[in-house]
Amino acid sequence: MDSIHDLGGMDGFGPVRPEHDEPVFHEEWEGSVLGLQRSILYLGLWNIDVFRHAQERIRPNEYLSWSYYERWTHTLIATALERGLFSDEEFRSGIAGAVSSSAPLVPLTSRDTDKAFVRGNFEREGMGEPRFCVGDMVITKELRIPGHTRLPRYARDKIGTIIAIRGRHVFPDAVVSHGKEDPQWLYTVEFEGSEIWGEAVDSTVSNLIDAFEPYLLRPEYD
Repeated sequence: MDSIHDLGGMDGFGPVRPEHDEPVFHEEWEGSVLGLQRSILYLGLWNIDVFRHAQERIRPNEYLSWSYYERWTHTLIATALERGLFSDEEFRSGIAGAVSSSAPLVPLTSRDTDKAFVRGNFEREGMGEPRFCVGDMVITKELRIPGHTRLPRYARDKIGTIIAIRGRHVFPDAVVSHGKEDPQWLYTVEFEGSEIWGEAVDSTVSNLIDAFEPYLLRPEYD
């Protein structure tokens, strides 16, 4: 989905200025949002791909005016409402209604907190061999889709070289579009800096992007 969330390569935002000794959280409430997000993900009602797609659907003026954890807060609320974790009435009143017996929720205990903050494993076993090999030249597709994709705009219709095969992984595009994992081969592709950013870039610069097999073609446009 092409939205303000895909900031890579966009002009007009000025240079990136890293904050010296930047704290983990700029305000105390931000830590609570992180804890809430990880706790809800632990329930298994949605995953990181669904969460990212919800951020993509934030209106541009709001996205640019909110802080990082403000965006997380609004995304959590929107996704929880969409997935039926609570109703709009419950959210506005702050009072929980009756819990549905068809979808019981297991409380997250202190013993589970470490597991809740461990990154999930999205690699999957499966049949079939990868279509591409290390050293193969590939070209990324010129995607224009309304749903979720992990191929950024700046890396589309670009020629690069496969430098690693990372195994088969859950395909984010499929998770968001129809709720299926649909595992796909994942490759690390190296692009010359000039291919991505133009001839004015430092000739020693290169860009590495992890790209799923459905994003890639051979240069002869197979």
